Amino acid sequence: MIYWQIFIAFFIPGILGYGGGPSSIPLIEHEVVDRYQWLSVQEFSEVLALGNALPGPIATKMAGYIGYQQGGVLGSIIALFATVAPSIALMIPLLGFLLKHKDSPKVRRMTQLVRPTIAVLLGVMTFDFFAGSVKSSGFPHTIFIGLMSYLLLAKWKIHPALVITGALIYGALFL
Repeated sequence: MIYWQIFIAFFIPGILGYGGGPSSIPLIEHEVVDRYQWLSVQEFSEVLALGNALPGPIATKMAGYIGYQQGGVLGSIIALFATVAPSIALMIPLLGFLLKHKDSPKVRRMTQLVRPTIAVLLGVMTFDFFAGSVKSSGFPHTIFIGLMSYLLLAKWKIHPALVITGALIYGALFL
């Protein structure tokens, strides 16, 4: 039964996550945190941070880790397959259709409507992470880490892996 749950937990975001990893992250969070309760919001944010520090697609890294955590090696394989199967099965015919009708006003309107939906989903997830961080770490630590991360990433162009490593070290020392 756990293998079927792992498959469904990653297959559904794979189908609905139009736009790649960033759009599927809130969907994966819903499945593994809310629906199956395999991880807490805090644990999910840690898996997400670790996955962002590693090279490659975020959804497959998260699927591999969570699948392994819940069902061992077979669970990891099932989660990875469930993550990429919808893309393989749907993108080939869909790409042909979209290329054929790329100048259609309906296709343009559809792609324009998807972007704000993804932005709202990412905003809700960010708010949940912020609220969880304030609850577990406190407001001053959350603001400090957020402000420093912003400055390091946006102003000083430090690589995200180094910023995440710095935040982990800060957390280990002060939290």
